Amino acid sequence: MTLDTYYLGIDVGSVSTNLILMDENDIILKKLYLRTSGQPIRVLCEGLSILKEYIGENVSRIGSVGATGSGRRLAAVIAGADIVKNEITAHAVAAQKVVPGVRTIMEIGGQDSKIIFLKEGVVHDFAMNTVCAAGTGSFLDRQAERLGIPISEIGKFALRSKSPVRIAGRCAVFAESDMIHKQQAGYCLEDIICGLCEGLVRNYLNNLAKGREIHEPVMFQGGVAANIGIVHAFRKALQKEIIVPEYYDVMGAYGAALLAKEKMRSEKRAKTTAFKGFRAAENNYISRNLECCGCPNMCEVLEILSNGNVIARWGDKCGKWSFGI
Repeated sequence: MTLDTYYLGIDVGSVSTNLILMDENDIILKKLYLRTSGQPIRVLCEGLSILKEYIGENVSRIGSVGATGSGRRLAAVIAGADIVKNEITAHAVAAQKVVPGVRTIMEIGGQDSKIIFLKEGVVHDFAMNTVCAAGTGSFLDRQAERLGIPISEIGKFALRSKSPVRIAGRCAVFAESDMIHKQQAGYCLEDIICGLCEGLVRNYLNNLAKGREIHEPVMFQGGVAANIGIVHAFRKALQKEIIVPEYYDVMGAYGAALLAKEKMRSEKRAKTTAFKGFRAAENNYISRNLECCGCPNMCEVLEILSNGNVIARWGDKCGKWSFGI
């Protein structure tokens, strides 16, 4: 029997951990969007276990693995990765696969956001926001919870607005206090929520675009792309068509899988993947930190153990302790 070859992409972020299985034709066969919940190792192992049940070890195999996201080094150590890339590269590769010729990529996740500009298929500029919560999905989640509305319904409320109010969106604290003031003043809930969406979009464009020209095609990805209120606000602000891809929420993982496949093919290493197998999810993992006193830097080193054995260390500035990835 000829075994199918799958390519695995892993994107470990602060809010979600995403995994996708892709076939030889670059088609996503299975995707997982899991809440990280502050436990990336546990959630990553959970995802690997789910994929094992999906494909079955006896009928398929993994050709190569790519890792990205803020926890990409952790993913590479736990699962075994053939390529480890930053989010900018992964998102750009996935977007170009879906929409060849894409010029602008807007991505808003749970804890950060980014904008990527491409020219002739190459990233020539980008900006990231990792500081202001008002421009992220977690801010929307918090406000939805405070208003007693499911986050999945926020966009529908926004689209019902007839006269959006202006919410101060440059700071999460000010935005929340402004929303409370508008509620106390008696403004319609739909108008407040629409104003919130428009405020988040203004925050994003003011902080990240900063006068740069946004060229079409424009793609919007990341978990917040599910919010039709935000999509509508972007279209209104930019006066451009905004493309939301089918797999908007796992585009980082998709890009990682595409990069892994390309690397293996270019190096002709199709049978030597670094993937440790799905049974790696059954190991007992522990992370602990130690402080190096070898110099005035006093580096804090993270140590990862699997079944009692140290499999990786990183965090030092000189490389004295680092190994694993």
